[in-house]
Amino acid sequence: MTVETKVVEAVNGVKIPQLGFGVYKIKKKEEFETAINEAIRIGFRHFDTAKIYGNEKALGTAIEKSQIPRDQFFITSKVWNTDHGYEATKKAFEQTCKKLNVKYLDMYLIHFASPHYLETWKAMEELYMEGRIKVIGVANFEIKHLEKLMKQSRIPPMINQVETHPEFPQNELHDYHKNHHILHEAWGPLGQGNKALLEHPVLKIIAHEHQKTVAQVILRWHLQRGIIIIPKSSNLKRIKENSEIFDFTLTSEEMEKINQLNTGRRYSINPTGYIVNPFYNGLMKIFIK
Repeated sequence: MTVETKVVEAVNGVKIPQLGFGVYKIKKKEEFETAINEAIRIGFRHFDTAKIYGNEKALGTAIEKSQIPRDQFFITSKVWNTDHGYEATKKAFEQTCKKLNVKYLDMYLIHFASPHYLETWKAMEELYMEGRIKVIGVANFEIKHLEKLMKQSRIPPMINQVETHPEFPQNELHDYHKNHHILHEAWGPLGQGNKALLEHPVLKIIAHEHQKTVAQVILRWHLQRGIIIIPKSSNLKRIKENSEIFDFTLTSEEMEKINQLNTGRRYSINPTGYIVNPFYNGLMKIFIK
């Protein structure tokens, strides 16, 4: 059994399930195991992790215990800022594969455009050419970062994973992605579960019309924009609800109403300059250029 989902194709033809499962901030062993096991049981096969999340090994263990063949999963991880550079990236990649207990990754991303990401990309290009990574891309890159990378790379980034939700739809970046054949993937697609967003009257009316939850309406809005989504939840009911978004369609009028909710508000990080680092108290300068 797999979640009914559509796939989108990277520029190299690799098919990526448009609906995935994010594991950010799910760290407690029992909570993690319960959530991942339920996600796999429901049919999720696309999982998104990262070195800095601290749960690559737990995800690999859960996937192995499922006894479902590796090639039925689409696994993403990311290289963290402290591992940037050619040699450091190669080493970080091998460590990630070891923790996940895999020989290749379906997708590997540069987590931030911090110093030495150009050298990191060179290492990723080589790993891609060797067949160790099926899709290479970036996360939290703005247009200026993408421009710099594409000018100095052999293989352009195939995907960019960025904060995206109705109040921060990333319209300019979304159009740039389309024009340059870069897939758009949304993290925080539900605005980090912000109560004000999930109780917005416009969204509640649309949800009532379709007999769906507001979260399901938001996720459907992303899908109809052609965006890959990786909602995260450890709530078993919500995990199931997040998978039930392929049996209805938003009208063009409803899509436009949701588009109008754009306020330019981020719920998490700013990829340039100071960021609110979820793994430390306060602010951490990562000197993104």
